[in-house]
Amino acid sequence: MTKVITYGTYDFLHEGHIRLLERAKALGNYLIVGVTADGFDMARGKINVGQSLMERVEAVRRTGLADKIIIEEYEGQKIDDIRRYEVDIFTVGSDWVGKFDYLNDYCKVVYLERTQGVSSTQIRSHNREIRIGIVGETNIVNKFKNECRFVNGVAISGIYAATDEFLDTELKAMVLETPTLDDLLAKSDAVYVASIPSEHYSQVRKALSAGVHVICESPIALNVEEYEELERIAEEKSLVLMDGIKTAYSLAYNRMMLLIKGGIIGDVLSVDTTCTSLIDMSKELSPYQWNSICWWGPTAMLPVFQIFGTDCKNILRYSKTLPEHSDFDLFTKLSFVFNGGVASIKVGQGVKSEGEMVISGTKGYIYVPAPWWKTDYFEVRYENPADNRRYFYQLEGEGIRYEILSFLHLIQGQQSYNQIPAAISETIVSIIENRK
Repeated sequence: MTKVITYGTYDFLHEGHIRLLERAKALGNYLIVGVTADGFDMARGKINVGQSLMERVEAVRRTGLADKIIIEEYEGQKIDDIRRYEVDIFTVGSDWVGKFDYLNDYCKVVYLERTQGVSSTQIRSHNREIRIGIVGETNIVNKFKNECRFVNGVAISGIYAATDEFLDTELKAMVLETPTLDDLLAKSDAVYVASIPSEHYSQVRKALSAGVHVICESPIALNVEEYEELERIAEEKSLVLMDGIKTAYSLAYNRMMLLIKGGIIGDVLSVDTTCTSLIDMSKELSPYQWNSICWWGPTAMLPVFQIFGTDCKNILRYSKTLPEHSDFDLFTKLSFVFNGGVASIKVGQGVKSEGEMVISGTKGYIYVPAPWWKTDYFEVRYENPADNRRYFYQLEGEGIRYEILSFLHLIQGQQSYNQIPAAISETIVSIIENRK
């Protein structure tokens, strides 16, 4: 028996893919098809894939050409697979000529001519772009605009900002084209809201009422009643209302959460997170400056509620506020008590501490070094250091591009699971409101 193996993303499986698989099959008696995992594509910077892994696997299965389908998840896996399955021939499209010659040491390498004029990129480009407007003034809107360039299927429609002081040159030019929020909404399918938190409710409500999808930097509102109203409007109009905490869309962070749920450190009993930064206290406080609990709180609370759930039994709070700005906390510490464990978060813009995260379990613990909210590396540590394991996943663009991609998929109905469920978003709002 001659075993043949090939790999691909197979996004929006088309005639070119099928012809390539047919010719690969003809090289031998048994065809193994490797479909690249979402995470592996993201790690290589390829984030314009339009279909989920399971959709792509199912499309390959339906061709009836694959005798075996495997998932490609890491660099160097091809050699492992060739050895494991005793492969005779490795084949791939001719646009990769020379790239995989090193595999000749393990099996025969064959490059196949691709079908001209057909590609997944062309198919995706025929879908209408989602026009995303930007609402807000902080520096993060510059990052959001730049990261949109890496996501296929989205285009910036404009920006509405109370001031252009913190905007880059490109966004400053756009401000003049949409002087009001209504102007921006009229030319947008969706908006990204990153204005000061006190404006979120009114701006998100106006966008949803206009039939526009919303991704909003957390917190979405400053009290639960307003948040519930926004969720109700979004549901009634079949719109996406997404909480914008970019950490939730980091590949490493998601892999870490899956490992925790799989019991890699046993039962989790404690979660401790710290997020701090320093602002220049010698200057007058900017009217566009977020307080510490709004700026850092949602990120710090995210892993707590994802691990323990939102049924918190007790919360202890300590905050240090500015005398002249009682609603501006320089520092806040929250301690949570759950049925199954405890958690603490420290956030601040007037204090500096090590921005790490420690998740303690009955078998071991997970350590994420500073800045943990840009998770690309973490360690699983045990009593015996020889058992420790390290995990690294490339993080591009601070995770913002992955957040945009998830938002796009939710709008297109390609992804039914929101990384931040409404229950967590509402609990974050309630904590900030100080109602619990």
